[in-house]
Amino acid sequence: MTDFAQMEIERRLTLYQVFLKLYEHHSDLLDEILQLENLSQPSLARGKACYIHGVVNSSAVYLMTNLCDNQTQSLRQPQQIWTIGRNRSSGICIVDSYMSRRHAAIQYINDQGFYFIDFNSTNGSFVNGDRAFGPIKLKDGDRIRLGSMTFDFFMDSTCRVLPTVAIELLMQLRHQKKDNLVEILNYPRNRPKLLTEKPDDNSEIFRNSRIVEKFEDCDDNFSSEQKSEILDRFFSRQIP
Repeated sequence: MTDFAQMEIERRLTLYQVFLKLYEHHSDLLDEILQLENLSQPSLARGKACYIHGVVNSSAVYLMTNLCDNQTQSLRQPQQIWTIGRNRSSGICIVDSYMSRRHAAIQYINDQGFYFIDFNSTNGSFVNGDRAFGPIKLKDGDRIRLGSMTFDFFMDSTCRVLPTVAIELLMQLRHQKKDNLVEILNYPRNRPKLLTEKPDDNSEIFRNSRIVEKFEDCDDNFSSEQKSEILDRFFSRQIP
């Protein structure tokens, strides 16, 4: 009986060593196996993707992540060093028994970028499947594994100001919320022509139709310029 127990211990130890080698040298393959396992469990398949997003703009450098308290947060740190680990004092605290109390950190260095540093953790850290030894400069889309936690790193160092949305599209977006504006936008074409050649008469008709009052009650998100343009288009609209 003792010999059988000893053989079972040796067998399990051998399996553990094989698994450890697989984990160290083929962690990507292990990720694929775990993903296939998760797909077979609906409760896990619906889990949201984890990420850390490094943001650099003219006013500040910070991280955005959903690893803290299972909700997206913006994290600013005066020294531009965000520690990760089980310790509650860590900037990014992750409750994971396979993670060290002070496992790793992400540091931003001016004019260089974001770097990942492992603090000689027990189970190690992996960036794109390779074990992290020394500082590793992070790139947009890198995949990081700490303990049993895997997340993606994204980096944002550019910002574009998009053009103003056309007034026609803005009107379509707003009229779904305010019925009063629908009456203006969808003015019936089969109604008698009300607009005359005299501006004063047009203004009088416009006031009598109570459209001005209704328009003033529209969504306050319209700027004065946008409201003015809508009114101008209303007056210039040709109704057969």
